[in-house]
Amino acid sequence: MYLRPRSLDEALDALATTGAQILAGGTDVFPALGDRPQTRPFLDITALPELRGIGLEPDHVRIGATTTWTEIARADLPSGFDALRAAAREVGSLQIQNRGTIAGNLCNASPAADGVPPLLALEAEVELTSRTGRRRLPLREFISGYRRTERREDEIVTAVFVPRAMTDARSAFLKLGARRYLVISIVMVAAMLRTDEAGRIDAARVAVGSCSAVAQRLPALEAALVGRPAAPGIGSAVTAAHLAPLSPIDDVRATGAYRADAAQTLVARALEACVHERAKEAA
Repeated sequence: MYLRPRSLDEALDALATTGAQILAGGTDVFPALGDRPQTRPFLDITALPELRGIGLEPDHVRIGATTTWTEIARADLPSGFDALRAAAREVGSLQIQNRGTIAGNLCNASPAADGVPPLLALEAEVELTSRTGRRRLPLREFISGYRRTERREDEIVTAVFVPRAMTDARSAFLKLGARRYLVISIVMVAAMLRTDEAGRIDAARVAVGSCSAVAQRLPALEAALVGRPAAPGIGSAVTAAHLAPLSPIDDVRATGAYRADAAQTLVARALEACVHERAKEAA
């Protein structure tokens, strides 16, 4: 059975009564089926206008759940979103970017989901809606493990909310893979730096993906960066000890040791990129 409701209320009613499989872009859902028959109805949420688009509010930026990566990459957003827009251009291929959605990327909960590190750095919240109401969870709590989230069976992810506190920071996203497109990342990094009037870092956020079951922030490094001048050479502040929250594994793409070394290098490069962008803006 294939259901395509025209309103959110209709979609929530259908979800509650049928236990359907939610479908947006389908770029994760269909490959995961493989040769297995689909036993549940599909609930296509792409016709719901309230789930689409990006809105800038005084305290936050709202990104509708079915907003595509192409739309995010092309959006006119503050510099704090540069990392997210760069990640959007790295998701799969151009065809997948045209179909894949931000909520689908989060609900798939892959350790290598490109959208997660920049959204963690932005301290994004996930809005979940059911017939009984709405709730928001910080993204760091929403993804609870490998391919696991806190979404209940009767809930639809309706939006991602990003506080505007750091949206004027400089941000960067870097990804290491075997080739440019259509590749699962070996390591990916999102970094954000905000500076005070004296040019010193007053806030820093760094998140690493593909090096643990869930992408992780690096709080010790973030704390160590505060107070430092935002100047070339900032990458030298990164040490192996700062990467302690990570737990890289050996797999067909890379060894854990290689991932750990690459993560340290990419974190340093991402920080340097943030400083470089700040210098260009000041020139």
